Amino acid sequence: MKPLQGKTVLITGGAKRLGRAMAIAAAEAGANVAFTYLNSKDEAHGVLTDIQALGVKGLTVTCDVRSESSIQKAVAAVIKKFNAIDVLINNAGVFETAPLEDISAERWDTVFATNVRGPFLMSQHCLPALRKSRGRIIHLGSSKAALHMLTQVMAKALAPEVTVNCVAPGMISANKADGDAKLLKRTAERTPMCRNGAPEDVVSAVMYFATAPQFITGQILTVDGGLSLA
Repeated sequence: MKPLQGKTVLITGGAKRLGRAMAIAAAEAGANVAFTYLNSKDEAHGVLTDIQALGVKGLTVTCDVRSESSIQKAVAAVIKKFNAIDVLINNAGVFETAPLEDISAERWDTVFATNVRGPFLMSQHCLPALRKSRGRIIHLGSSKAALHMLTQVMAKALAPEVTVNCVAPGMISANKADGDAKLLKRTAERTPMCRNGAPEDVVSAVMYFATAPQFITGQILTVDGGLSLA
């Protein structure tokens, strides 16, 4: 039997990049997969087609994780379709590269609302279903220190019914067109493993938490090839 056979996985931001890779991996592991998207309608349709081709059920839901009412509607749609949520993967996020002095208050609010408030609210609205299934919450957050703290606070508060863990990726490059080529090269040279991360590196860590013993909770798993040690 596949490790997630018969389970329902909900992924935020599942239409592109890491989210897409996680959605496909969950489907390959036997799970029915629901995922949210905001603007990437065409990409979401493609991922849904790929999920269904693997012989499991899929669902796309539009959701702005900055909006509690949008989150509430999205979770309700997933429950209506599958009547359960076993694994929640909070993947939706934004990455700010501008110098500190150039970040406006409005931009800062958007980053915090997406990267920290969003996972908190999504987890909160999924909690009744997750408690019922003795499920798992997996956050995605690299430099999101507030999200790391939230992971540990939630893990303590939701035990023993629900586990909460976080995967913290380093520099991830899905293809050579991703990001600043010079930055990617410099980062790879600084990384002890002599390369940047690939989506499958992060997906493997997420799938570990999705299937690991329930005794593992409150952990931050850094997937950066040793970059944080450099």
